[in-house]
Amino acid sequence: MADPVARFRVGYGSSLRHLVVMIACFALAGWVVLRLAGEPSAGRMLLWFVGAAIAHDLVLFPIYASADRALKSAVGRRRRAGVAGSRLRASAAGDGSAPPSPLNHVRVPALAAGLLFLVYLPGILRQGRATYLDATGQDQQPYLCRWLVITGALFLLSGISYAARRIQWRRRVGLAR
Repeated sequence: MADPVARFRVGYGSSLRHLVVMIACFALAGWVVLRLAGEPSAGRMLLWFVGAAIAHDLVLFPIYASADRALKSAVGRRRRAGVAGSRLRASAAGDGSAPPSPLNHVRVPALAAGLLFLVYLPGILRQGRATYLDATGQDQQPYLCRWLVITGALFLLSGISYAARRIQWRRRVGLAR
């Protein structure tokens, strides 16, 4: 191990690029902290940041981890019941691949809908009506309806994508009905 790069990798545990990126991230975070240190509302921002981290780690994470575990369990039960025959037919057709899983076709639109909900939560709950009306001249009335429409569209597009993948898989293994 005379190569200094190899010795560095063994000693550090990762590549030099990783170290450079980490230093850049810490430098950026330090710059942001220095910029915010002079703000009169820095204490309130820090309180909101810590509160958001605690709310996420202690409240939101267990909720969506439990929901994901339940979804995985439900999809797993359904796939175990229906996939065994599909795999036999697929292996007879010469393709040992399993049918596509619907799991990520539920996760992705749910994540997008959740993030949109968090971003537009004040508008959906109509907080700051007077300020919003004064600033834009518009009402916050359509926020909830628009979020529901976008959420429905995300799930619809994901369902169409899953159906297309499923049809493609059936054709590939010769199971088209």
